[in-house]
Amino acid sequence: MAKGRRYAPRKKKKQPFWISAVVLLAAALLAGARQLGLSWEDLPVVGSPASSTVQAVPEGTLEVVYFDVGQADSELIRLPGGQNILIDAGTSATQEALVGELRSLGVETLDLVVATHPHADHIGGMAEVIDQLDVRQVVMPRVAESETPTTKTYENLLQSIANEGLSITPAEPGAELWNQNGALLTVLGPNGSGYGNLNNYSVVLRLTFGEDSFLFTGDAETESEEEMLAKGYDLSATVLKCGHHGSETSTSQAFLDAVSPQYAVISCGVDNDYGHPDAVTLDKLSAAGVEVFRTDLQGTITAVASGSGVTIAAQGKQGT
Repeated sequence: MAKGRRYAPRKKKKQPFWISAVVLLAAALLAGARQLGLSWEDLPVVGSPASSTVQAVPEGTLEVVYFDVGQADSELIRLPGGQNILIDAGTSATQEALVGELRSLGVETLDLVVATHPHADHIGGMAEVIDQLDVRQVVMPRVAESETPTTKTYENLLQSIANEGLSITPAEPGAELWNQNGALLTVLGPNGSGYGNLNNYSVVLRLTFGEDSFLFTGDAETESEEEMLAKGYDLSATVLKCGHHGSETSTSQAFLDAVSPQYAVISCGVDNDYGHPDAVTLDKLSAAGVEVFRTDLQGTITAVASGSGVTIAAQGKQGT
């Protein structure tokens, strides 16, 4: 995985501009208070400018946010204990907006970041995320050396990982990436190598919380789906994030039957050049009675799991 590369020393992480402003304001308030004989307890609470808009996860629930990042993927898991997991980070074109969205949700620390596979529409904004936020762990798939990309986007990601002193945890099938407070995140794929197609290296994850479950498939295509079926994994999920933006190369009938989702989320761009989602995929989902949510039509999608049921809401596209 990118052997023999040299990286610059770790840089000091930039803090958001408002933190410096808050510190200066607090110092000024304290100085004035001392002149009046007051203590800290007498001062008003000073928070971040976004504090009034931060939305907390309801107690005893788990939330999954499927960000509208155009023809790309990015999902945030907000865990019951207050931790956060990011799966993919869209493109470089949406990286600043993504960081802003994360901060608007009160996210400054990401306990786990998963790069499903090294395509720019999944990792394009990840270097910026790592540079701007406190990332604790990075998970990526093992990619055959002959297929390891040499793109600037991939190099930038590796550079940011090195700058922050992080190491890469390989995604191994069966590994539990998270198991706390009733939330279990397990790796189901990839199960092979030498695919000749980076999409099939996608890290596939299953998240369970009580009776609720979510399946995240990256861009995994039919070959990867068949491997998971052959392994006999429990693929059932309340919510399926359709592979490869709803392409006909993913969400095979056998795979869909095994997942048997109540809801499906498709992340794709408005009027994209690939024709995603494909009509074949939409027809399969419709025939199976699956309720479909699409970021190109409905904007960011948020699913809240109580452990005994999932509710989904769409933010809506601006101007619609």
